[in-house]
Amino acid sequence: MFKYSKLAAVALIAIAAASTSVRAEDAAADPVVAKVGATEIHESELKLAIAGLDPQLANLPDEQKRVAALSSIIDVKLLASDADKEGLKDSADFKQRLAFLTDRELHNAYFKKHVVDAVTPDEVKARYEKEIAAITPEDEIRARHILVKTEEEAKAIIKDLDAGKDFIEIAKEKSTDPNKSEGGDLGYFGKGRMVPEFEAAAFALEKGAYSKEPVKTQFGFHVIKIEDKRKQQPPALDQVEPQVRQLVMRDKYLELLAKAKAAAPVDIQDAALKTAYDAVNKQEAAGEDEAAPATEGQQ
Repeated sequence: MFKYSKLAAVALIAIAAASTSVRAEDAAADPVVAKVGATEIHESELKLAIAGLDPQLANLPDEQKRVAALSSIIDVKLLASDADKEGLKDSADFKQRLAFLTDRELHNAYFKKHVVDAVTPDEVKARYEKEIAAITPEDEIRARHILVKTEEEAKAIIKDLDAGKDFIEIAKEKSTDPNKSEGGDLGYFGKGRMVPEFEAAAFALEKGAYSKEPVKTQFGFHVIKIEDKRKQQPPALDQVEPQVRQLVMRDKYLELLAKAKAAAPVDIQDAALKTAYDAVNKQEAAGEDEAAPATEGQQ
């Protein structure tokens, strides 16, 4: 039901590090946990490194994650010091990469401030109600069935029902389906959930009616009874709140991009890249309501 644009997914992925970042604390709250030469490693750095660990390490005990993160920081500090001694930070390649990484982190910080942290409960509720209002509820039925191996058994059961015997009791006694103990109750279901022969027969019955002829499927012969008919119930807000929140985030992000592009128009010099870029953005604009939102922080 809930959809998204790949553009939004890019932002959601990019924000992963920023959304878990740790602000620098004062000395008392941000103790030194290790030193590499004269360089101090603070608790805040350790938290940042833990947030950036490979997802495969996410299930490690906390203490093991701290050790892995500290080991990573120490390795970085050691070689960064040697790189500084060699003057690598003054190279054109390094400066170019540093500028790119700075821009990316600024993007993430801006996204977090104006998108992630800017979403309000009222916006989420309003978007949920909009999505629900746009849904055309499908028909659902609640059915019971009795499954037997032969057509003759099914016909005999129908005769028993015609004579007034209780469907639930017959199901408990004679059905071969595992749900026989529940009286053959299949709960509510919509179209596309059952095999075609069963579905066609079930949806053709009126509420309270049972099939007057055995219904043959790959599983055997069924006698079906319809307990109730209703329109499909929409999910409650608390069941889909994360998806709806991401829809709101997507809209905020795309709005920010639109304003930024209006202020600084994009001019792509490479003809092939321009054609591809325009095609992708046109496709995204046309289909942004037809995909499901990625999970915030997805790597």
